[in-house]
Amino acid sequence: MIHDILAPGLRVVFCGINPGKSSAHTGFHFAHPGNRFWKVIHQAGFTEKLLKPEEEQQLLDTRCGITMLVERPTVQASEVKLQELRDGGRALVHKMLDYQPGVLAILGKQAFEQAFNQRGAKWGRQDITIGETEVWILPNPSGLNRATLEKLVESYKELDESLAARGR
Repeated sequence: MIHDILAPGLRVVFCGINPGKSSAHTGFHFAHPGNRFWKVIHQAGFTEKLLKPEEEQQLLDTRCGITMLVERPTVQASEVKLQELRDGGRALVHKMLDYQPGVLAILGKQAFEQAFNQRGAKWGRQDITIGETEVWILPNPSGLNRATLEKLVESYKELDESLAARGR
């Protein structure tokens, strides 16, 4: 079982689609060796050192957290059903209203569109908020995503700089 890494007063909560088999096996988020999440958030400035999946609780020291839309592990996110994403989107709204981080960063445009029944979403900051929480869409760091590491880091850095500019 993989648990959310959440606390009040976070700058950002990164929301993955669902755990992969490696994460389900280890109990840690973004545990597959091909997943670039830990490298991306480090290079984008969210963490001072490159964390390993088993050090995920240290994210709270940087005022970052992790959650997921769907708890059911799969080999690929494409195996997640639309109804699971919709249900996950509703549950995510309740979680964010409870914790009210500065930003909820959903990692994947298609997952956002399906979970929140939206079309034509753009990357970056969205027009919607959840209470006081801004919503951003960032590229998924999965090794299955063809985006380069540099492109991923650039997207995540935009969020980090936006938060810093507003003193968060």
